[in-house]
Amino acid sequence: MEDQQLLRYARHILLDEFGVEAQERILASHVLVVGAGGLGSPVVAYLAASGVGRMTLVDDDQVELSNLQRQIAHTTDRLGWDKVESARVHIHQLNPEVQVQPVVQRLDDQALMHWVGQVDLVLDCCDNFATRHAINRACVAHRKPLVSGAAIRFSGQVSTYDLRDPQAPCYHCLFPEADDVEELRCATTGVLSPLLGMVGSVQAAEALKLLGGFGEPLVGRLLSVDAFNMNWHSVRFRKDPGCLVCGSNTAHASADVSG
Repeated sequence: MEDQQLLRYARHILLDEFGVEAQERILASHVLVVGAGGLGSPVVAYLAASGVGRMTLVDDDQVELSNLQRQIAHTTDRLGWDKVESARVHIHQLNPEVQVQPVVQRLDDQALMHWVGQVDLVLDCCDNFATRHAINRACVAHRKPLVSGAAIRFSGQVSTYDLRDPQAPCYHCLFPEADDVEELRCATTGVLSPLLGMVGSVQAAEALKLLGGFGEPLVGRLLSVDAFNMNWHSVRFRKDPGCLVCGSNTAHASADVSG
């Protein structure tokens, strides 16, 4: 690393568990962030500030006034911009060393297979189950780690799926795909704006741990937060041998509550 990089990332390098080695791995990494809205905003900010070398940002939406209550990567003077372009500006203001590739597209299975194959890690910051399951299928196929977050009203959750490990569960193990799942959207049910920052920050921390090779990620654990009463709790779950995406037989995933 150059002197300016040593200075920029000094507070990470000072951490014994982090150090120069983890920082160098993060600088050399390439992540895919699907969704540049409420969750994607804090994710890209903290990953950029932490020196993730390359980011591919995917979102097909444009910045609207109602987004600004929670999507902090965007500003009033960028209303009407593609969200990925607005997020690119935000990232470069934080850290001009980060290479950003904006993709204005709603990815189908084929496109996801392409993009997931190009990166080291995927962050699911989207807002619908269909896309989440498509991302999971691509990550399972390519054996790429996935950090998935969600937030609605006062409730949020995060989990990490390290699909490099054949014994680790995937997203479908915990949330099997079904046609009758009722999907809640911020546009119709609302969401507390700082909740997106809380969940997105956890996603960014999980990504840095995986990329840097330190700490214990949320593999096999679903971390949930109730911001209304400010309670956090975790649920442990296991790989479903009968999972239609990553499993091998018809058994079901089991769960127990901890902490």
